Amino acid sequence: MPRRPFPGQRSAERAARPFYGEGMPVRQGLFTRDRAFYRTFLRLCLTLMVEQAVILSVNLADNLMIGSYSETALSGVAAVNQIQFVLQQVVYAASNGLIVLGSQYWGQGRREPIRRLCASGVLLALGLALTFFAAVSLFPVQTLSLFTKDAAIVAEGTAYLGIIRFTYPVFAMTTILLGSMRCVETVKIALRVSCVSLVVNCSINYVLIRGRFGAPELGARGAAIGTLTARVLELVIVLSFVLLRDEKLKLKPGDLFRVSGPLTRDYLRVTGPILVTGALWGGFNAIQTMVLGHMTSNAIAAYSISSTIFLLLKVTSVGAATAAAILIGKDVGTGAMERLKTDTRTLQVIFLGIGLVLGTALFLLRLVLLPFYEIGPETRELANLFLIIQSVVICTMSYQMPVNTGIIRGGGDTKFVMYLDLVSIWGIVLPLSLLAAFVLHWHPAAVVLCLNADQIFKCVPAAIRVNGYRWVKKLTQEHM
Repeated sequence: MPRRPFPGQRSAERAARPFYGEGMPVRQGLFTRDRAFYRTFLRLCLTLMVEQAVILSVNLADNLMIGSYSETALSGVAAVNQIQFVLQQVVYAASNGLIVLGSQYWGQGRREPIRRLCASGVLLALGLALTFFAAVSLFPVQTLSLFTKDAAIVAEGTAYLGIIRFTYPVFAMTTILLGSMRCVETVKIALRVSCVSLVVNCSINYVLIRGRFGAPELGARGAAIGTLTARVLELVIVLSFVLLRDEKLKLKPGDLFRVSGPLTRDYLRVTGPILVTGALWGGFNAIQTMVLGHMTSNAIAAYSISSTIFLLLKVTSVGAATAAAILIGKDVGTGAMERLKTDTRTLQVIFLGIGLVLGTALFLLRLVLLPFYEIGPETRELANLFLIIQSVVICTMSYQMPVNTGIIRGGGDTKFVMYLDLVSIWGIVLPLSLLAAFVLHWHPAAVVLCLNADQIFKCVPAAIRVNGYRWVKKLTQEHM
């Protein structure tokens, strides 16, 4: 006998297919003509893009406000941020694994498995966060000494770390809850929370870093208190929305810790390669910082300027990748292969267009923005060279990253990106960069090109893989 739908399944099915309507759209030629598909992608992409921009603004504001207070404090915070970057990568990996698997269930109009997956994600992310918490609590000086031997910087970093470590489990919980919302295409709450976090964090930083309005002057510790307060507020807002206002997933408090054994195994199998990829990328970022620190002070300052502008534009590609993962995962869940192929081709063209626009924008922006920086002629020339290199990098990255982490990973193949990063970054880019910086002593522009070379040559394997469709893997279970 056919399985009866659970209560609300039919409404969930309609909600899960906002751009397909009651029937299949007419698709002619190579690309979809379904206008609702473009509207849905644009809505998701823009919201996620602005969210990433706001998150980046929070980090930038922290650096500017601490940097204006003390260079030593800024260096201590920067050392702690190397640890936090690795943590963020593995927690985001836990969230991305949830999105990959949950989106397929959403494409089938099934909410109960997503609720169980959310519980698995919460336990995994909290476990990772508490592991980092324990490590930095037991060995704070030893951990920071991996990044600097300066006693004053280590002391500032230790004071900052003593407070900021309490954000780890809070951040993990918030990230998983937002990931569960993205499974069902609810993305605006993340943007709103990020905006609130920016305002709260900057306000507390302003008061506590320098001790304004009668408050104590706490320096880096004041910035840590601001971040902790903002993180706790984020969790309160997200929990309130998810448990009280969300009408799609309808999570209850007990759902957050009610796991399913079979679904947990599926989740860990999907998430494992993403975790490895996140750890590899986090480790590479730390080594990249070491390589860049080997360059001259002019080169370091120039790269700081160019990378800030680069990251502000990169949020578009990040938003496109996440939006693609949601939509492709839903396509796989529905089982409509022809629709999936059409959407895949359409998305690739969109990514190429984004890359050309961003590359051109970055190339031209260097002429407008660099005159505003009060820097010497050598630093200005290096920043100009770095931005020219990064304009090419962002053009190619805007194709390969959304294809790899959006389409291919969203379609269920989480191992390909892991293998590609393992070979390209750790097998080619990293050895070449170390050789260029420490043995051959190449020009800083050549070193920066080496460090970003993977973003260029990963385009070829990405294009071959995505158009072969061997990445399509239906991960859902029929009887959950």
